[in-house]
Order: sequence, then structure tokens, then C-alpha cells
Amino acid sequence: MSVQREDSRRVTTHRILEMKQRGEKISMLTAYDFTMGTIVDQSGVDIILVGDSASNVMCGNLTTLPITLDQMIFFAKSVVRGVNRALVVIDMPFGTYQGNSREALASAIRIMKETHGDCLKLEGGEEILESVKRVLSAGIPVMGHLGLMPQSINKYGSYAVRAKEEDEAEKLIRDAHVLEDAGCFALVLEKIPAKLAKQVASELTIPVIGIGAGNEVDGQVLVLHDMVGLTQDFSPRFLRRYADLQRIMHEAIEHYVKDVKSGDFPNEEEQY
Repeated sequence: MSVQREDSRRVTTHRILEMKQRGEKISMLTAYDFTMGTIVDQSGVDIILVGDSASNVMCGNLTTLPITLDQMIFFAKSVVRGVNRALVVIDMPFGTYQGNSREALASAIRIMKETHGDCLKLEGGEEILESVKRVLSAGIPVMGHLGLMPQSINKYGSYAVRAKEEDEAEKLIRDAHVLEDAGCFALVLEKIPAKLAKQVASELTIPVIGIGAGNEVDGQVLVLHDMVGLTQDFSPRFLRRYADLQRIMHEAIEHYVKDVKSGDFPNEEEQY
């Protein structure tokens, strides 16, 4: 059942900024296909992220690194077709923007033209500043991403909390300001101490969305498949499961198999 909202206007980057200014929390979830995009949008979520986490939950990879530009475009096109209200943000996959700003612009333009999405998300700070600026120069809105950056997992060596040490925390704060000054419309902070996330959110004028970054930021994001219990092998502290759809689906499919084997399905009313 869809949520009836008093304000059904399309969410834009400007409206996201207005939400921060008036203290309204911003909700954000992932989606990777038409059906899920439609359900998430009709449920009233403000931002839908077509995340490179599709590499894990849709493609079965261990990290986000293997997903390709073509795959991200395929998933994003499917989601956009089902969305009427939410702002759709698309992750630029690993290797499409790091170290080459011209390639970043070409990849960004291709994503926007082929998917009809609203904006893009890039991981990193000063290291990718040239790419961020070049993408922004084409009129494409950019959301930043700092803290734990899954595309850099081979450098980190683990998915542990980031920026616990003073040097890394100071760099994160600098990077956050660099991204805001460059023109990013929002920032995701992943798996960092809540106190640090609060400081960043208070210093920036752009919205800060957290995942494992405490409740003193401007909004929250989770991976849909984790949040509704379709996946069960990922249980970080920050994850709240709102449903156990994996169990429900197992029971339904097992019931179907039993009915087919017994000859109960289809019955006379289910035939022509």
C-alpha cells in the first residue's frame, strides 16, 4: 500500500537543502530494480540510492569493486522507471572517476543520459576533487561520500569504523568542507564516530546523510535488502531490520513446492 503524502511534489536537490534548513530529517534507501524502486518511492522515501552495493546484493560479489558502468546503468534505468517522487542518486562505480577527470565526466554524462537519474554519488575527498569539479561543471549534481568508502576496501583491509584517530578525523572534516566548497549538494558519512558526524553536520550548510554515523546528522540511509531482512549474513551495529522477508519468502516458496508436489496447485478454480 502506498503512503498518502500531503506533499507529493518531486524531491529535488533544492528541497533536500530546505529540509536541512528547517530541521526535517531526510530518509534514504537503496533500490536496484523497477519493482523495488516503485515500492520504496510509494512508501514516501525522500532519496533513492541506486548504490554500487548492487554488486553485493544483486550480483553476488564480495565487494563493490567488480560492478561495471554498464551494470550500474542497467540497474539505474530500471529504478528510475518506477519513481515518481523521490530524488534518484546513482553511484559512479569504481574505476570510472578516480585519477582521470575526463573519464569521470564522460562516465557521468553517459549515466545521466541513459538512466534519466537526478544526480550522482562519488566516494572520496581531495583525491577526487578534480573529477568532482568536472562533473559539476556539466551541471550534474554530486553527492559526496566520506568515512568508510567501500570502493577503497582493499586499502583499509576491513570494514571497521573509520576516523577514530585524530589525523583521519581531521582529514575527514577537511574533505567535507572541500566537497561543500566545490559545490556538492549533500554528503554521506559511513561508519564513523557519532560525535565526529555531529560536528561535520553542524559545520556544513549542505545535508549530511549517515549510515552508521549516529543520529545527529540530517538523515539516514540503509541498504533496502538488509533493512527488510532479505539478507541475513550482514549484521552491523547500525542496521535495524524492520522485517524478515527472507523467512516469509522461504515459507511461501516451501508451501508452493508442497502444493505442486501434492497436486493441490492448481485447483479447479485456478484452471481455464
